[in-house]
Amino acid sequence: MEKELLALKSEKNAVILAHNYQPAAVRAVADAVGDSLELALLARDVTADCIVVCGVLFMAETAKLVNPERKVLLPARDAGCPLADHLTPGMIEKAREEHPDAAVAVYVNSTAGCKALADITCTSANAVRVVRSLAEEEVIFGPDANLAAYVQRQVPEKRIIPTPPGGHCYVHTGFTLADVEAARARGCTIVCHPECRPEIQERADIIASTGGMVRGGATAGCWSVFTERDMVLRLRSLYPDGTFCEKADAVCDDMKKITLAGLLRSLEREEHEVTVPDEVMHPARRAIERMLAVPE
Repeated sequence: MEKELLALKSEKNAVILAHNYQPAAVRAVADAVGDSLELALLARDVTADCIVVCGVLFMAETAKLVNPERKVLLPARDAGCPLADHLTPGMIEKAREEHPDAAVAVYVNSTAGCKALADITCTSANAVRVVRSLAEEEVIFGPDANLAAYVQRQVPEKRIIPTPPGGHCYVHTGFTLADVEAARARGCTIVCHPECRPEIQERADIIASTGGMVRGGATAGCWSVFTERDMVLRLRSLYPDGTFCEKADAVCDDMKKITLAGLLRSLEREEHEVTVPDEVMHPARRAIERMLAVPE
């Protein structure tokens, strides 16, 4: 199946992009693997006819937004993101009414409709940098309240308004203080994603996006990694000399909806194309491009 996929990818003039949380078999056939920011940057520069996004819907929408001339496919039509679903356009409109002088920054883990109402987008890798770049003192930030809390600690000079207050990723909020104690007992460095709860972040040794984990993993000794399980499996494959401990039940069900068989079928039939209406496309694209223009 892998050989058939690679041949079909060439025939269709397609590029396959996979998120770090994808299963190993899917990552193995991808042209590139990365976090949300890395995938957006890669998608923007694709010149092939077709981009196949092995991830969830908001990632495929983002690929379409940054490279609207390409056909974008999502192999599993129902691969969504419960975190993204926490935020609605109506919530953003209400928050703007209540805070008319605030900027709106939405996490890339949001729908295209929400991005269209934002001033700028961000990822977990650049959220602090993006918020610091804004002139406004108040920033409406959604949908992840834990990432909002992380940004607030890093940028205390601004007032971060989490929208909605309880937005979260069920995988990352599954990490507990008991997991912290277990990691300490193993003598591991605790590396957590900023979508984890604030009390977990406060006890972690390192807070990093998945891209940051990949960059830092080369010097890891023993890491207890507080994020989705397949990220840990990827770190093991990249750095076999390190020790990386995962939480067995830290699984994003939607990320696992993409399989080699589904990927092959989607590419063969060019099915599950992701499109964005023009009235959403243009303002949402501006918000993403503004993010990509923020200097390192």
